Amino acid sequence: QVQLAESGGGLVQSGGSLGLSCVASGNLPTFYGMAWYRQGAGKERELVAHLTSGDLPTYGDSVKGRFRISRDYLTHTLYLQMNSLKPEDTAVYYCNLGKIFWGQGIQVTVAE
Repeated sequence: QVQLAESGGGLVQSGGSLGLSCVASGNLPTFYGMAWYRQGAGKERELVAHLTSGDLPTYGDSVKGRFRISRDYLTHTLYLQMNSLKPEDTAVYYCNLGKIFWGQGIQVTVAE
C-alpha cells in the first residue's frame, strides 16, 4: 500500500505564491509518475500538473507559466510551486501517484 501526505496549503492573496508538498510512503515502485489534481467547489476534479517517471512535466492549460511541478526521488516528495495565484485557483489540491493512489487533499484559498 502507498500513503500520500500533502502539506503547505492555506490562504493567500491574489497574485501571491504558495508551495505544496506531498510525501509518498509505503510500498513504492522504483519509478512512478506523480501528479497534482484539484477540485473546486461544484467543479470536476482536474489535472493541474503531471510528472512522468522520467520527470517530464505537463501542465493544465489554466496553470501553464504560473505553476511548476518537481520532485525529489530520494525523499519521495512531490512539489508544486504556485505563483501569480488567482481566485479561480481556489480548490482542494490532491496528490496522485501512478494514477492509482490519492492523498486526502489540502485546501488552497486565493482571496481577491
